[in-house]
Amino acid sequence: MPLNRRTFLGRSAAAGAGAAMAGGAVAGQAAAVEPVGRRRPAKRYSFTVMGTTDLHGNVFNWDYFTDKEFDDKAHNDVGLAKISTLVDRVREKRGRHNTLLIDAGDTIQGTQLSYYYAKVDPITARRGPVHPMAQAMNAIGYDAAALGNHEFNYGIPVLRKFEEQCDFPLLGANALDAKTLRPAFAPYVIKRLRTPYGRDVRVAVLGLTNPGIAIWDKAHVGGKMVFPGLEEQAAHWVPRLRSMGADVVIVSAHSGSSGTSSYGDQLPYVENAAGLVAERVAGIDAILVGHAHAEIPEHFVTHVGTGKRVVLSEPLKWGQRLTLFDFELVWEGGRWSVEGVGASVLNSNEVAEDRKITSLLGDEHAKVVAYVNQVIGTSVVAMSTAQAPWKDEPIIDLINEVQTETVRAGLAGGEYAGLPVLSQASCFSRTAGVPEGEVTIRDAAGLYPFENTLEARLLTGAQLKDYLEYSARYFVQTAAGAVVDTSKLTNAGGTPDYNYDAVSGVSYDIDIAKPVGARIVDLSFEGVAVDPAAWFVLAVNNYRAGGGGNFPHVPGAKQVWADSDEIRNTIINWVKAKGSVDPAGFASVGWRLTRDGVPVF
Repeated sequence: MPLNRRTFLGRSAAAGAGAAMAGGAVAGQAAAVEPVGRRRPAKRYSFTVMGTTDLHGNVFNWDYFTDKEFDDKAHNDVGLAKISTLVDRVREKRGRHNTLLIDAGDTIQGTQLSYYYAKVDPITARRGPVHPMAQAMNAIGYDAAALGNHEFNYGIPVLRKFEEQCDFPLLGANALDAKTLRPAFAPYVIKRLRTPYGRDVRVAVLGLTNPGIAIWDKAHVGGKMVFPGLEEQAAHWVPRLRSMGADVVIVSAHSGSSGTSSYGDQLPYVENAAGLVAERVAGIDAILVGHAHAEIPEHFVTHVGTGKRVVLSEPLKWGQRLTLFDFELVWEGGRWSVEGVGASVLNSNEVAEDRKITSLLGDEHAKVVAYVNQVIGTSVVAMSTAQAPWKDEPIIDLINEVQTETVRAGLAGGEYAGLPVLSQASCFSRTAGVPEGEVTIRDAAGLYPFENTLEARLLTGAQLKDYLEYSARYFVQTAAGAVVDTSKLTNAGGTPDYNYDAVSGVSYDIDIAKPVGARIVDLSFEGVAVDPAAWFVLAVNNYRAGGGGNFPHVPGAKQVWADSDEIRNTIINWVKAKGSVDPAGFASVGWRLTRDGVPVF
């Protein structure tokens, strides 16, 4: 893949001519006048870098799955319209040209708004629309954004079109062309900030994305792009940026700070490597952290060699927070040096939406609201995910029924048609549900908010048991007779809900009084204990099949069928075809929690 024009943005900027300019004269922070005879006061300058991450298609403070204003237990707000108001306030206070605004990735996937303009009215169509996220970020005035892993969910053509529509570069120093091993996107950009002293401050922003893309979106990037580790690429680029004259180096990293990986040893790179980059790569002043959906207002990591402290900050997802990196620079030795830097976050629920943004995208919002409220069928009863993390609920059975039927149809007449088909599904949201009566697109889509596709993999009975044991680590070990508090029963070891799989087609107990690895009891198929050597087909999403969550056996298992359509669309089409959804036709209690053989519920 040849490098596009933006790929050279950082290189040409670093040379001086053509460097991106923040533009305009500013009122920097000047030093006080000292008495005559004393040493001339040092020249000082302060500026602020604002940062967002994991916006996931949120422009409005709106939940398209509930069809009402977004709200959660903490009363957070979401969306770029709120961020825009915060950004304007910071610029007014600091001075427009004393600020930069960057993002750390996962921009174009996550809401029905972003889905609509990728799939329903795609930006890639001839004379297609401009992506709402591009419109909003252009209007707010972003200076750069790192690539997130979810940028690749809709395929490279959609990402390239989005890139074309943005007035700022998408950065990915470790997103390389598979053949040339050269950057497929701009690795960095250098911005110039004018000071009152005639000495510009050159701020380099290096973008790094997540190596897990190679696993999670293999269907889109396999053979086209490769994604080496963040630490490796930062060690290559940061010294170059310094040699090019960068006074300040900021890394925008779509990578958490914990040093952990959800894909185990399938790649030789760390998924959440931002902290390791700060600790091991010299020359970095600050890191905007993304990917982990955590809130880290300010965290310092000390470099192992230089002893320099590097500040990290991660604003909460979806536009709930805005990070501020406040830099203090001093002119000494013929160059600007960072004298101090700190970080903090602003809460978007403290401001109103910017009418500039809501007016700009009002028509797009209205189209999506109308789309998601289309009626596609009816349901005999209401179903909810509220208790699905600890009970076998009909609404999760619905997902597994759709996946099982789809895989069986795909295998019909083939070599594996005679094998039992099992299915895995997770509770992605504890607030999703299907109402009694009319069922809309948003109801069905709310069950599956991710753009996962469906695959079928071969597993033995022994491998299936290992898979279930791994999934059961989700529950906190609870002694027989102890009080069971459902608010403390799940998410053991930080395991998210989407990494607990309920498997249909077999029956089993999960004994939560036992330690991890010894919890699956009475695993049976059609009333008979599962033979460890027996073969099964598992209907599984591509995230799990690709190693997401680090579940055993599945990534290396033989693929016997695959679909290119999202599971979400498969569910929607299934409801349309049935016309009426009745749990009596598919719901059963296939698994339950026990303690020493006694059911917990």
